[in-house]
Amino acid sequence: MRAVVVETPGQLAVVDVPEPVPRAGEAVVKVRAAGICGTDLHIVAGEFPPAPYPLVPGHEFAGEVVALGPDVPEPSQGGVAVGDRVAVDPSLFCGRCRFCRTGRGNLCEHWGATGDTVNGAFAEYVAVPIANCYRLPEAMTWRQGALVEPLSCAVHGVRRIGVEAGERFLIIGAGTMGLLLQQLLQRHGAQVLVVDRNPDRLPLAAKLGAAGTATDVTELAGERWDAAIDATGAPEAVEAAFNALDRGGRLLVFGVAEAAARTMVSPFRIYNDEITIVGSMAVLDSFSRALQLIATGAIEVDPLVSHELPLTEFPQALELVRSGRGVKVQVSPTASTS
Repeated sequence: MRAVVVETPGQLAVVDVPEPVPRAGEAVVKVRAAGICGTDLHIVAGEFPPAPYPLVPGHEFAGEVVALGPDVPEPSQGGVAVGDRVAVDPSLFCGRCRFCRTGRGNLCEHWGATGDTVNGAFAEYVAVPIANCYRLPEAMTWRQGALVEPLSCAVHGVRRIGVEAGERFLIIGAGTMGLLLQQLLQRHGAQVLVVDRNPDRLPLAAKLGAAGTATDVTELAGERWDAAIDATGAPEAVEAAFNALDRGGRLLVFGVAEAAARTMVSPFRIYNDEITIVGSMAVLDSFSRALQLIATGAIEVDPLVSHELPLTEFPQALELVRSGRGVKVQVSPTASTS
């Protein structure tokens, strides 16, 4: 089968590799759509410490079950069947460590994820645990199914920071995650202002209901916010979000930064203004809710998909993401070359 293989940081190619064979409790999924996100850029660059090499990345995906391993439960018992259309939670928690046993599997001491620590979905086929497969409603498209995972991350992020009706939120970053977070906050009655250096992304934020947009926090003339979210991973954006908070404000560090990145915030302000800073790591008991939000149309995801390319054009797709063109770029092994 064809797959994207990152041999070493900075070195990738679309090559032929053996098809996966499902082990006990696993299914093989024929990938129909897979999204590229910021974490994939870090993996390709060697900036995501858990990633081993060589590795087939890709953790946002949907596809069709084509094979089952032994000891797979019947669909009525929580299993899946060949032919099922599924989105896949990439999380691979050990279930035994102190974090898993206290309901915080995303902090697992042996954390792993399909496409991050084991071979993933930038391939024609991928092997995944049956327990991580979520059936898609017939009306849900492959592109929508591949957006369940990023939305599930946003659902967890909103849970971490909390939101009350009428609160004023600042989001820095109008990429896929910023726009998903924006919609979730608005559903809770928050007013959201979105900042992004790329002005081409701001009309979509406005169309999705943003109370305002700007290309830089400095344009906001010293306004203060109940809460702020960095959805970029850029240290300077984290600092700008922190500095824009009102007294008693809350900051969610959501974007994925390089492991070695550092930022400067005022410990006196944290103390004196009672600022709360929280992080949000991936997915935690949020996949089903995200799927339902998309299935019911409560969260719009179709406008976010700006590019769909065949797997053979993965290098071009990756460059689109690096350059900041569009919003969500997806690839499909079953799509024809353009």
